[in-house]
Amino acid sequence: MPLPQIQSVHAAATPATAGRARRRSKLSAIICWPLLIVCLALISFGLLVCWSAVQSDADYSFSRQLMGVAMGMVACMVLWTFDYRKFGALTYPLLIVSVILILSPHLPVIGRTVMGATSWIYIGMQVQPGEFAKVTVVLFAASLLARYNGRLWDVREYCKCVALLLVPFLAIMTQPDLGTGLVYLFISATTMVMGGARPRYLLISLALFVGVIACVFALDEVLKYQLEDGTWEYKLLKNYQRSRLFVFMNQDSLASTDEGYNLQQAMIAIGSGGLTGKGLGSSTQSSLGFLPEAPTDFIFCVLAEELGFLGVLLLLGLYAALVAVAIHIARTCGNLFGMLIICAIVGMWLFQILENIGMCCGLMPITGIPLPFVSYGSSFMMVNFAMLGLISSVYSHEVAPTTGVGYGSSR
Repeated sequence: MPLPQIQSVHAAATPATAGRARRRSKLSAIICWPLLIVCLALISFGLLVCWSAVQSDADYSFSRQLMGVAMGMVACMVLWTFDYRKFGALTYPLLIVSVILILSPHLPVIGRTVMGATSWIYIGMQVQPGEFAKVTVVLFAASLLARYNGRLWDVREYCKCVALLLVPFLAIMTQPDLGTGLVYLFISATTMVMGGARPRYLLISLALFVGVIACVFALDEVLKYQLEDGTWEYKLLKNYQRSRLFVFMNQDSLASTDEGYNLQQAMIAIGSGGLTGKGLGSSTQSSLGFLPEAPTDFIFCVLAEELGFLGVLLLLGLYAALVAVAIHIARTCGNLFGMLIICAIVGMWLFQILENIGMCCGLMPITGIPLPFVSYGSSFMMVNFAMLGLISSVYSHEVAPTTGVGYGSSR
């Protein structure tokens, strides 16, 4: 009588099997598998390049980078399981938190000045609060624009939004940290565009922004004064900031300044990689000390020299996949606040990618903007993981509930 025996075994196992199936179904509903796969590939590739870049520089510790990844994973999980919609009503508290984070390096006991910028605090370990403020700036900008339901048409409300969004930028310029300030501006601009601001208001704002920059340079020429050694000192912009712009606009004089030398060495590293590169760990420009800040600002040059054009294509392909998956989640999200969060994050990533790669190739001015998921920096890595947590939270609370499963499902 084997048949009844088999039937009874299957009948007894059905409740447990059904329970496992439900758990697998729920897990699949709250996890965006394409996002997870792309992120695992990108993070692994970035860690491999970062490990190679720090081997020849005793000032950097790969274990610290791994610690940043571990803490970032915790931050990602916390934000993923947290209902992001609760941030929507915290517009002004998020702005206050952003300003507090940005200004905290000015505190006399914990504040630290590194390379002329008061951007760090020491709390058992050295961290950069301006990096963490990127998360709160994203949430603040998204919650502010979500209030207008995609129609920011009133000129007074538009001016109010612009004024509020400029607060983090003005705060970061007290350090000063122009690179991070530009990231804040790009987050705000992306959110304004996707939040429904009138195009003519945006064009007028862009024209005013260009005009302000021109006025700053003109006023700096008036206020400059000569030092005892014959060099000129400027009031509004640092000498190195002007030098970086000068090098970008006049690349025929690359060897005349430190910034020009840096750009020259960066382009040599990229060009020497060829199609397949010199091999992992075989970068001569960074290992021999020609390439400055190789694990951070110029890590793309290390990648290009060691892995060549094919390695660059792989990185760009992973970035394109990450952006495509994030945009798909934003398009399928039925909540304006969630959509704006993802758009702000994607805008931030795209700006950092284009600026970092562009400055290494001489197509953009040199700044201290790192490469997402690749550049060395535990604070920077934690912030990128936190952004992934926000995207996953939007997916699990808005996209996943359409299947009837997931956090916050009311369907």
